[in-house]
Amino acid sequence: MNIVCGIAGIFNWGGAQKITQDALRQMITTLHHRGPDDYGYFTDDQIGLAHSRLSIIDIAGGHQPIHNENKSIHVVFNGEIFNYIELREDLKKAGHQFYTRSDTEVIVHAYEEYGDDFVQHLNGQFAIALWDANTQKLLLIRDRIGIHPLFYCKQNDQFLFASEIKAILPQFRQAPRLNISALDQIFTFWSPVSPATVFENVFEVSPGQMITVQNEKITKKTYWDWQFAQKDQYISSGLACQAEELHELLVDATRIRLRSDVPVGAYLSGGLDSSVITSIIHHDTDNELKTFSIGFSEEDFDEGSYQQRMVNYLNTDHKNVVCHNKDIADNFIKTIFHTETPILRTAPVPMHILSGLVREQGYKVVLTGEGSDEVLGGYDIFKEGKVRQFWAKNPASEIRPLLLKKLYPYLNISKSTGRAYLEAFFGTGLANPDIPWFSHLPRWTTTAKCKEFFSDDVQSALQEDSIECLSRSLPGQISQWEHFNQAQYIEAKSLMAGYLLCSQGDRMLMSNSVEGRFPFLDHRVIEYANNTDPRLKMKVLNEKYLLKQSMKNYLPPEIVQRYKQPYRAPDIAAFSGEKMPDFVEELTSEATVKKYGYFDAKKVYRLKEKIKRGRAIGYKDNMAFIGILSTQIWHNLFIENYRNPI
Repeated sequence: MNIVCGIAGIFNWGGAQKITQDALRQMITTLHHRGPDDYGYFTDDQIGLAHSRLSIIDIAGGHQPIHNENKSIHVVFNGEIFNYIELREDLKKAGHQFYTRSDTEVIVHAYEEYGDDFVQHLNGQFAIALWDANTQKLLLIRDRIGIHPLFYCKQNDQFLFASEIKAILPQFRQAPRLNISALDQIFTFWSPVSPATVFENVFEVSPGQMITVQNEKITKKTYWDWQFAQKDQYISSGLACQAEELHELLVDATRIRLRSDVPVGAYLSGGLDSSVITSIIHHDTDNELKTFSIGFSEEDFDEGSYQQRMVNYLNTDHKNVVCHNKDIADNFIKTIFHTETPILRTAPVPMHILSGLVREQGYKVVLTGEGSDEVLGGYDIFKEGKVRQFWAKNPASEIRPLLLKKLYPYLNISKSTGRAYLEAFFGTGLANPDIPWFSHLPRWTTTAKCKEFFSDDVQSALQEDSIECLSRSLPGQISQWEHFNQAQYIEAKSLMAGYLLCSQGDRMLMSNSVEGRFPFLDHRVIEYANNTDPRLKMKVLNEKYLLKQSMKNYLPPEIVQRYKQPYRAPDIAAFSGEKMPDFVEELTSEATVKKYGYFDAKKVYRLKEKIKRGRAIGYKDNMAFIGILSTQIWHNLFIENYRNPI
């Protein structure tokens, strides 16, 4: 396996412009952080492929691009094919000859054997670029869930692609522009609606998508998507049987993700999900268990006591790092360089710091518990959806909305004022509970309030409502699914794919040349969970009930029973000590805000004064400030300095 890597390439649309290795080198060297161990190139009259490699499996022989026997097919690849051992044996029996032990070569021969359907045989996380000289066809393929990124654009007579947008920018003849619609979507959903990016005319290969470039045409095909069973088609084998089947799937998903020629560690947050993965490694494999965690100097964000409980329970070799507010401020510009997009929370920054700890300890691979909440029903937003559906059946009820108090016991809501307070926040869309995105309206409405800081020019340039744009991307059958499953789909396809796995996941891991692997996001686990009754995922308001049943003998009761604490990090507090950092003052000054033109300079000034005076800062102001600051940094890096962002 080649693990953490970067890929880039140029396809001559008209064939007139010569592709040089210097151009490819310009692109791929910007991805040095994704693969610092090796570079590789392939060019012919129509295609140029480049690869940067972080060696994990077949360290000596996995140099890319990799080709077939007669060198008519070449591939560059970022990621892992976890079932490559089994697939390799099948292909050898079919007569294919291998010259490496790498999982990359499996891709080439699987394509020869199965054609475009080869991707259905892969269990992995990947971004693939495959050139077939026989048919003059380029394939770009992204894994089912969207763990590894892949971007593309058309510049004059060339089609450009890369693992990160910064690798495409060297080929731009002029500075890129911000996609105003994508910015509006970020300030609603936390990420753009795929395939859009915040760069105008630059797009992502969507999760589960294959793009074919041939005969000056671009063809898109979705080869996999989240699908949910109908009510009368749920798995009916009973709770105990389903818990055991889920357990077996998770064990196998974890085992194959431990395949590596270098040591593999695991993140340990102290929550249920990472505790499940570390416990499986401890109980069901013979791998040495090395764990990593991050804590916070601010007690409200810290989970150190739970992390230590699991460390003691499993007797792991553990390392942790404590994140202070100054660390967030000091690493914020670097974080935006890696996310390549504005963000509304600082949560990615500590993940960058954590991956730095992993790399310092000599590790290149970590397993994480990411994806469990989306797959198995763990988020408060799913609980909110259930309560709000119940409330919507009797909107005049004084009692039903008070059930929301159980979700947030720290909210000081009296019975007399409770309904008015809850209706103001959670009552959005109550009159239309059958729309597929009903569960997410309170979050989106709250986030969208940050858009009051947009400048008049941005407001007038917006042509389309963000929710209308998202609605067009939803599958037609979503209306046939239960409300709980609709909420899962929305969460998986928006926040998880666009933010958690990207800005907070791949980018923060890759910033320190570390790869994350996600057993909960094995497509077999997802497909099994999607066919279970939602009432087993969340029993009344007990989240991830089926997972808890499957792992109850592996974990301490206090871990299984603890109330879910969402991962958060200090936002405005990280920048508002005795003095705001100089870069914050400069980039959010009235002059710079006016110059860039995205936000209302007077409103930004008033927000900063409010912060400096120590006045109460609410949820909206926290998100707005981080969104404004990160957008300003993004513009400075990728518009003003796009040829050399850092």
